[in-house]
This record gives sequence, structure tokens and C-alpha cells, in this order.
Amino acid sequence: MSLRIPAPGPRTSGAPPRTGARGPDGGAPVPASVPSRTDGLVRRLREGLGGPVGRHTVPGRTGDSFFTPLRVMILLTTLSAVVAVLLKTPCRLGGWGQPEVYYAGCYSDWSALYGGRGFAEDPFAPFAAGAAFEYPVLMSVVASIAAVISGLLPFSDLNPTLAYWDVNFLFTAVLWIVTVVVTAKSAGRRPWDAVMVAVAPGIILAGSVNWDLWAVALLAVGMWLFGGRRPLLAGLFFGLGAAMKLYPLLILGALLILAVRSLRWAPFLWATLGTVAAWLAVNLPMMIGNLAAWSVFFTFSGERGPGLSSVWHAWNVTMGRIGGPEIRAEDLSLLAYGAFFLACAAIFALGVSCRYRPRLAQLTFLIVAAFVLCNKVYSPQFVVWLVPLAALAVPRWRDFLIWQFFEVLHFWAIWMYLAKGASGSEVQHSMDDTFYVLAILGHMAATLYLMGRVVEQVLAPWDDPVRASLPGGRIWTRPAAGPGSGRGLVAAAARMEHLGLDATEAERLPVDDPLGGHYDDAPDGAPWLVRRHRTVGP
Repeated sequence: MSLRIPAPGPRTSGAPPRTGARGPDGGAPVPASVPSRTDGLVRRLREGLGGPVGRHTVPGRTGDSFFTPLRVMILLTTLSAVVAVLLKTPCRLGGWGQPEVYYAGCYSDWSALYGGRGFAEDPFAPFAAGAAFEYPVLMSVVASIAAVISGLLPFSDLNPTLAYWDVNFLFTAVLWIVTVVVTAKSAGRRPWDAVMVAVAPGIILAGSVNWDLWAVALLAVGMWLFGGRRPLLAGLFFGLGAAMKLYPLLILGALLILAVRSLRWAPFLWATLGTVAAWLAVNLPMMIGNLAAWSVFFTFSGERGPGLSSVWHAWNVTMGRIGGPEIRAEDLSLLAYGAFFLACAAIFALGVSCRYRPRLAQLTFLIVAAFVLCNKVYSPQFVVWLVPLAALAVPRWRDFLIWQFFEVLHFWAIWMYLAKGASGSEVQHSMDDTFYVLAILGHMAATLYLMGRVVEQVLAPWDDPVRASLPGGRIWTRPAAGPGSGRGLVAAAARMEHLGLDATEAERLPVDDPLGGHYDDAPDGAPWLVRRHRTVGP
């Protein structure tokens, strides 16, 4: 049995799937791309792990073996979740008291908010009069459901906080697996890129800090559905993700860029409609029933000062040491949102002016990364937002591990910084603020490095490993003859037939963007791009 890699999501058009090992023209099915052949770092390390995949193998073909690629990735994710639980053992056994919670690196908002926001007394505390739960509505729903379930567990009376943590982690582990599976299905011919999500140190360490993986999974499913040319349904998942954390809304900016380039507005508008409808469906009931509780999140976000690990907080810590001017809370909104606006303007200019159309994952990664860098706060768990996007946008193991190395350093630096001010902390166990600031700068530099790698591949798509793996090869260097010409699809089929593969697979495989959906192989329609193509030539 061979692993066929169809365009992500259930296609609404195209040739029906074929079940045979070979196509009707005698061509072989398109194999999966494997890192031991395509990734420089993995290729150099493979000798110690048994050598490369043989030339005559078909990657993804497993025969009757139980260990299919997806099952291997699910197993890896499960093992990573077990490691994550083991790393939190000091708190699970000894409690989440300070300063030990920081020294052990096992702090979690779940345990802190369980008692601090009244879940121990009332599972539906976020919806009560006078509630002070500073999170979006859908996250309030999830937190309340977890409180109800944990209260039903037989051992909850012995340690209700631990029961609440365990229930939330079980949800997170399932969402982690969902994210890995969907990422694998969204990666075109590169399903193994999802291993980055399965074993990411950032998720292992920070996935249990907050409920962020709910939003991550919802965004991942929405992107997969958009790649399957179901923009309205994808928008519903974007909206649900935004009701958990606002950042999934940022994908609409990426879709806007693709719509402007191609002048195909329908996919963008359908996705926007679905996003707004889902967000309103979740938020309107609480807006009407308890406006004060609903507005806590937005009031808190608007009025907060420089938060932990943000560039703004690093500035204040540094100025506090040397006696310089610090950033005030009332000035921060203008600075943070202004910087993010300028970053988005630069990404928009790049997306609508570069010679070759960027991929959706590349644009989304750039926008979300810019938001992370400019935001008022950089909580440790925000790294999980970027991991699946990085695996889809810039799937190079060397770059990924460099970035994760600095994120792990930052993870420990923030806890050591907080431990310094906690009651019961000792001087010999504390870390100087200089190292905290340097860790912030390291995280920012590593994120900027990944962004730079994405920009390089946007400007030179022949260096993009995702596009290089697609059956159309380098067909994006030959612009389509006009709107809807399908020249890229024809070129893809011709190249596949030349390689001895099933040419009919071209109708079911993405040409240059596995998540592009209706924008995959879409010719440029913007007047300035059309003029450039005519002037420069193919």
C-alpha cells in the first residue's frame, strides 16, 4: 500500500481518487518526500541511524506494516507528551508553590487560575457577575468544562488542583496529536515535516502553561480545510480559534495578500465571513448576557503595561538598571500596535510586489511572528503558536533547531527572573537580570532569523523545500498565460509523466502551494504584476 499525498483537505473538485498502486497509464504513484534525502542536516546525520533510504524504495509505502507515517508521528507525539508530564513531576507531586514552581520550570496557569479565579468554588466562575477572568470567551468555556470534569474524578477531593491540571493536560495532548496529524496532511509531499511539531522542545516545555494549543489546533484545521478549497468552513475554524486566542485572525491578512495578487476575492471573502460568523456565535451570547465579564479580556489587554519577555519589558529592565527613561503603560499601546502595523505593512508590500506568489504558510508565519515580536507580552507558551507554522513555512531542521535552542533558553530565563522576586527565593539560586534580557534578545534574534529565511525563499522560490518537492517542480518560474489558464497544472502533469509517475495525480496534488486552495497555481492578476511579467518575461 502506498502513501498518496493528495492536496490537503477534502477536495471539492478534481479527479476522483485512485486506489491502485499504479495509474492507468502505468505511472507509479507520487512518493512522499523524506528528510534523509532532502534535508541537509538529516542527510548528514543519517549514517549513524542506518544510512539513507534506498534508491529503489517508495517513501511512504508500508505494505502491511502497522507503522505508517502518521502512526509513527502519533507515537512520537505521545512520547513527547509523556516526557512533558515527567518534566512537571516536581509540581504534580509537591504542588505549585513558589519559588519551587519556577526553579522546576513547571509553572502552569491552569493550577494558578484554578484557585485564583474561583474555579475551585464555582466551575463557571468566568461567567459569574463580577468575574475577572482575563481570557477570551471560548477559553472561558474550555476552562469551565475542565473544572466540571475534574470535579467528577474520584481522586479530585484529595488534590483538586492536580485533578484540574491533569484534565487540561489530557485535552492538550489530544490537541497536540490533532495538530501533528493535520500538519502532516497539510504539508503536501512532505508529511515528515510534522515531526517538528511532534517533538518540538518548545511544546514539550510550554504546552502545559496555558490553553494555547486549542487555538493552535483550530488554526491548523482551518488552514488544512482552506487548502482543501473549503474557505467558508475554514473560516469557521479561524473564528473559533480567534474566540480562544485572537492571533488566528491574523491569517486573514495573509489571505488578503493572496487575493490582492490574484484578484480572486471569493476565497478571502468566504473565509472572512466564516471567521466573523463563528466569532460572533461564540461571543454574542456573553456580550448580551454579561457585558462586563466579556469585556475583561479587552480591557486588560488594552491597559496592560510592558509584559514579561516583550521587547518593551526588556527595555524597562535595562533602563531600570542604568536609570534611563522607561516605557509607561499609557504609551505602550501606541508603540506596540504601531510597530506591528509597520511590520504588517512591510509584509504586505513584500507579498504583493515580489515576483513569485508566496505560499499561505509563509505569509501567515511572517505575520504571526511579527505579532509575537511586537506584542505587549511574550508569554512562554506563545512559542507553540509558531511551531506548526514554522514546520509548514520553513521546514529545515537546522533552522528549526537553532530557533528552538534559543526558545528553550528563554523558557528557563523567564522562570529564573520570576523566581528572583518570589518569596522564599535565595540569592544563590537567582540569575542576574542581564541574562534575562539577553535571553529575550536571543529569542527575538532567532525568530527574526526564521523570518529572514522565509523571506529568502519568498524571493527565491527555487530554494523553498516545499515547492521543490511538488510534482510541478520549478513550474512557478513560468507565469501562466492568463487567468484560469491552468498552465502550471499542465506543466506539472507533463513533468510527472516524464518522471514515470502517474500524470493524472496532477489533478489531485497542489502545484506550488499545498495550503493555497483556490490560490494554488493562481496566476497574478494585479495590474502592476502583469506589467512586470510582460516586461521581464517568463
